[in-house]
Amino acid sequence: MGENLIPVAFLAAGLAVGIAGGYVLRKLLAVKSKDMAEAQAMSIINEAKNEEKDILIKAKEQSLKLIEEAKQEESDRRKELQHLQERLEKREATFDQKLLDLEGEKQRAEEERLKFEGVREEIKKIREDQLAKLEKIAGLSQEDAKKVLVDYIEEKNKEDLTVRIRKLEEGSTSEVERRARTMLAGVMERIASSHAIETTTSVVNLPSDDMKGRIIGKEGRNIKAIEQLTGVEIIVDETPGAIVLSGFNPIRRHVAKKALETLLQDGRIHPGRIEEAIEKAKREMTEDIKKAGEEAAYEVGVAGLDPKLIQLLGRLKFRTSYGQNVLQHSKEVALISKLLAEELGANVTVAVKGGLLHDIGKAVDHEIQGSHPEIGYDIMKKFGLPEEIAYLAIAHHEDNPKTLEGVITKVADAVSGARPGARKDTYENYLQRLQELEDVATGFEGVEKAYAIQAGREVRVFVRPGEIDDFQAVKMARSIADKIEQELKYPGEIKVNVIRETRIIEYAR
Repeated sequence: MGENLIPVAFLAAGLAVGIAGGYVLRKLLAVKSKDMAEAQAMSIINEAKNEEKDILIKAKEQSLKLIEEAKQEESDRRKELQHLQERLEKREATFDQKLLDLEGEKQRAEEERLKFEGVREEIKKIREDQLAKLEKIAGLSQEDAKKVLVDYIEEKNKEDLTVRIRKLEEGSTSEVERRARTMLAGVMERIASSHAIETTTSVVNLPSDDMKGRIIGKEGRNIKAIEQLTGVEIIVDETPGAIVLSGFNPIRRHVAKKALETLLQDGRIHPGRIEEAIEKAKREMTEDIKKAGEEAAYEVGVAGLDPKLIQLLGRLKFRTSYGQNVLQHSKEVALISKLLAEELGANVTVAVKGGLLHDIGKAVDHEIQGSHPEIGYDIMKKFGLPEEIAYLAIAHHEDNPKTLEGVITKVADAVSGARPGARKDTYENYLQRLQELEDVATGFEGVEKAYAIQAGREVRVFVRPGEIDDFQAVKMARSIADKIEQELKYPGEIKVNVIRETRIIEYAR
């Protein structure tokens, strides 16, 4: 038992010694680790301090370097500014010197001018004194002496001067006339165009002669309806395959012809259908007039005209002047004016546009009071055309036009109208007599419309039935006949046919 306790005691003692030794060893290791950490920390701190010193040293060196560079730049800039200031001062001194020199030259020039003025006044005075002495010696004033000298030279050389003046006048006149004839001949040759003589009849071709009876209608009611609505006389004779429309107004003939062609194509011919065809023909006539105006403006190269002015221009296609178609005449005047304006250096645009529209007043001269030049001028001003263009409507009838373009328009109008066969005076007088017949009839109250037919041998007058009764219609016929006898000159006799027709229309719906 005792022997067993001894090893245990040694084991316990050894364990105690191991524990104590381990504790001491651990403590020693901890102290050593602490010392090492402190040493490392001190080392890091020292390195950081050393790096800080290096950085501070480098920063100080860099700042010193920058300061030196800034000082150097400032020094250079001061030197440059000083150099510029010296140059400016030197230039200012130069300018001041030049200014002084200029002032001196100006002063010397003023002195020279005053000296020159004095000399000129002195010369003038000497000249006046000499003239006064000469006048005193000659007993004549300067004007009298000049007149005597001129009269003497003129008398001495009168015959030579007369011959020379005559030669100059003849030479200049012949040269001007030669150039004018050459220019006009060239223009007329370039613008030469055929012209058709306007007549008072139109022919409507029929598919067969059987259609003549249908056009006449029962008891002539169809032909009577056409004549009353259009104011055109229809002549149905033995001419095969055709009937003739007679009337001095081209627009009425054109409307009647279109209406008849529509009726012949449709085949239905009766008063109701006739009225529809005539209304349709009138609408188509408006389009034809517009198209004619547009084509005329395009043909002569005029653009930008108002559509209403184009419509008036197209109406000239159905207007004649001394037998000459006015629209064709207007186109000729425009083209001739263009060529003349190019030759003479005038305003081509004004000449062409004014030439085309110079007779525009004839489109409405039967409707508006006044002469066609004045009407044309007012129309062009109304549609905003410039004064120099509107004036040409008046200029072509003036003896001495105020502008070169006016002279050109007057010449072009004369050239177009003077061509052989272009105009017929008797034809124009005939149309004027027919128009006067209609004007006399329409001048009475209650007259709706009046047509001169049968070459002026009959006047058909349509009255408004609500205003004129049968008895008044009889009196009106007599009054119109009396007025025609008093105011107009005519061969033979004229039949006055007053028509009073009442028409009542209702619709069943």
